[in-house]
Amino acid sequence: MTHRLWDNGSVTDQPEDPAPETEEESAPAAEPVKPRKVVLLASIAATVVVLDAISKVIVVATVQPNEPVRLLGGLVYLSLIRNPGAAFSMATGMTWVLALIAIGVVIFIIRMAPRLRSTPWAVSLGLVLGGAIGNLIDRIFRAPGFLQGHVVDFVSVFGPNAEYFPVFNVADSAITIGGISLVVTALLGIDFDGTRTGSRKADRA
Repeated sequence: MTHRLWDNGSVTDQPEDPAPETEEESAPAAEPVKPRKVVLLASIAATVVVLDAISKVIVVATVQPNEPVRLLGGLVYLSLIRNPGAAFSMATGMTWVLALIAIGVVIFIIRMAPRLRSTPWAVSLGLVLGGAIGNLIDRIFRAPGFLQGHVVDFVSVFGPNAEYFPVFNVADSAITIGGISLVVTALLGIDFDGTRTGSRKADRA
């Protein structure tokens, strides 16, 4: 409704003041925060899975069992081994259990990923996730069957056929490096959300 006000006091039409905007109407819409740590974790995991898969395909196609390939003057040998156990040929009689553990690790990391705020944690968990998926692919798709598949290991250091050290693959390396990195990160007091344990205690004091 409008009212017009004359000099003699009579009332006529004049536009009323517009209603004030509420905070919700005036405030710009908040942009969603890009989950950078999740992207970092996923990128590292995907890289490990791809490198692991490609290296296994190449080794299976070019290296024969019991015919190791000597590299770097004997520092490294490519020795093709089908491993039913865990990393570095441990727990060879528990193939399906190891597969279920790997599935649990993958699910746990994926569920925790959205809460990541720490770069060291993202890198470490990305390595572990990629390694777990890499070996899990073998457990699922390779012989002798589903969740019973033998993992392709092929890196033997200092001597052929695990003469001095267990044979491993790219996924094993990623899991080992990621696990060590997780321990170091925790010892440094860096938490999952990016804060430090010492800083949080100081804030509570």
